[in-house]
Amino acid sequence: MKRFVRSRVACAAAFAALAFTAGGRAASAAPVHPRMPSPAARTALGRLWLGAAWYPEQWPESRWPRDLALMQAAGINVVRVGEFAWSRLEPHQGVYHFGWLARAIAQAARHHIYVVIGTPTDAPPVWLTSRYPQVLRVHADGRTAQHGNRRQFSYASPLYRKFCRDIVTRLARRFGHNPDVIGWQIDNEYTNESYDAGTRRRFQLWLKRRYGTLAALNRDWTAAYWSQTYTAWSQIPLNALPGNPGLMLAHRQFVTATWLGFQRNQLQALRAHIAPRQFVTTNIGGLGWSDNWDHYVITRPLDIAAWDDYVGEGQLDFYRNGAMSDFVRGWKRQDYWVMEAQPGFVDWAPVNNSLVKGAVRAMTWESIGHGADAVLYWQWRSALGGQEQYHGTLVGPDGRPEPLYAEVRRIGGEFKRASAVIAGTSPRSRAALLVSYDSRWAIDFQRQTRRYHQLRVLLDYYRPLENLTHSVDIVSAGAPLGQYRVVFAPSLNVICRPLARHLRAYVLGGGILVLGPRSGMKDQYSRLNVERQPGPLVPLLGARVQQYYALDAPVAVHGAAGRGIGRIWAEALTPRSDATRVLLRYGAGNAWLTGEPAAVEHRYGHGAIIYLGTILDRQLMHAFVERLLAQARVRSPFGVLPRGVELMRRVGAGREVLIIINHGETARTVRLPYDMHDVLHPGHVVRTLTLRSQGVAVLARAFRG
Repeated sequence: MKRFVRSRVACAAAFAALAFTAGGRAASAAPVHPRMPSPAARTALGRLWLGAAWYPEQWPESRWPRDLALMQAAGINVVRVGEFAWSRLEPHQGVYHFGWLARAIAQAARHHIYVVIGTPTDAPPVWLTSRYPQVLRVHADGRTAQHGNRRQFSYASPLYRKFCRDIVTRLARRFGHNPDVIGWQIDNEYTNESYDAGTRRRFQLWLKRRYGTLAALNRDWTAAYWSQTYTAWSQIPLNALPGNPGLMLAHRQFVTATWLGFQRNQLQALRAHIAPRQFVTTNIGGLGWSDNWDHYVITRPLDIAAWDDYVGEGQLDFYRNGAMSDFVRGWKRQDYWVMEAQPGFVDWAPVNNSLVKGAVRAMTWESIGHGADAVLYWQWRSALGGQEQYHGTLVGPDGRPEPLYAEVRRIGGEFKRASAVIAGTSPRSRAALLVSYDSRWAIDFQRQTRRYHQLRVLLDYYRPLENLTHSVDIVSAGAPLGQYRVVFAPSLNVICRPLARHLRAYVLGGGILVLGPRSGMKDQYSRLNVERQPGPLVPLLGARVQQYYALDAPVAVHGAAGRGIGRIWAEALTPRSDATRVLLRYGAGNAWLTGEPAAVEHRYGHGAIIYLGTILDRQLMHAFVERLLAQARVRSPFGVLPRGVELMRRVGAGREVLIIINHGETARTVRLPYDMHDVLHPGHVVRTLTLRSQGVAVLARAFRG
């Protein structure tokens, strides 16, 4: 029985039906990504919200009314406050000043602006870190973080968590039933782990609880390799160096479990005192694709998912930003918030250029199209000092609007017109991409080629899917799949037995499963699967990967979908069943690969499984995906759109809503298959529309289905 429990825990990140507790034990099996939002989430998702991060503690109270009046004039209806204000809320240990925050909330309410309170634990006050230096984080190189920045605490420190719980509890008691507070954000952009001695001991205890015995750990980590066998739990290291793949994977899972425990500490304090209508979330940074911990596990206990949407250097790549938005929506499989959005430019990129005029509006509406119900810009007003003085804002240090303010004011007016129409709608997809954090970590630990960048591989699949369907879900590999006719798993490197059974059931029931390169190479302990690729899915595929190759030059590929090239990575497949059909073969370019199958298909039950062993050029990838969508009977009535035009579809409450954006540099014309009402220009009915560069249209019609 113990062995079974360990196996389930080790597979949890790949098969997302299980969550890690802070102590490393498996939580009870529960539905993955609940479809129905909680009462608090329904409060957050019942309308469109436009907002900004506001820091009243940095300004005289006499300035607040002017700021709030400018917000109200721009259509802003929500602000986030307090997430860096610990030294103002508790200037000395045990001395609390909450009156200023109460007055700020009351003044915002007079301008019809609601508030999300950020717990202030990302930036501890100097009295805490100087009096209790044991709470400070230790870098991987052994240096102790110092005061003067933020996030200098150890996320595993029980003492720091005690201080966090105290301030959060007091805030919840004071504001947990305030009618003008609609939600809470826990901390801010969970990021850094710690390598202090206490965290190392907790890691070792976590491993002991998880594996039970050192013999089991040594076996599962293949510790006999290079004499890595451990004879005491205290010998197991905690560092950021390359090492045993099993240890490295376990460390990432421990980091997830520890941040989950850090979050749970505050979540429990909040939910003990706040009203059920107030939602709880956290804002996830890292440009969406960060992988220092498992986003599915972290967001599961929260009411809604939220992220910080930045471009940084350059201009908006709407495919990448759309994919990250779909990725965020998939964390809980429901609509979400953008808690921070780029207000023109940032101050942390190599070149902090501004987005072109109109791009902030386009980016905002793109978020709404992909399932956001709120967009808040960071930040409202330029700070006079501090590390982010040059960051873009809506209002300058003098309190006067920046040029971008007019664009946001336009968005505010459009949100007012569109809110009632969009309320109750969500994107609806028939095709999905699967993501697994265990797989992401396992590949990045041993990339084999620096050219294998997992986000780029994901986008290779996403672009044609988005172009051909105009709606793509990106979900955990362990999520329910029954609603999808076809799912693509570009880099599902870790496939454990429960996940294999989950995928097999999907195919048996009529789904089309498309595996990409490196799939099933490893088991839940980051060991090579003895069946070779795709591991436990070899019998389902009726084929296996004979050998894999990191390519130093492209190879020709040809078959039923057309001709093109394979890049970066290639796998030679060997059919093991007469029923397995070769879809693509390698041509000239690499003698090991010439004539070998590059893609195979095996029909199984009512569905089919396809394995693509290389990364195709864009033209052939489009043809390959188009062929599979036709096979799955997935089609969009809108066809292929003009270059640079993005169409997003939300459905619900008896309505179909389209958001169409022209990201191109010149005007584009879009023809629709039926008449729709122009939400931003009431009274207008359109079937053909022409959009200028950065133009946006919001269209609606009655819909049943």
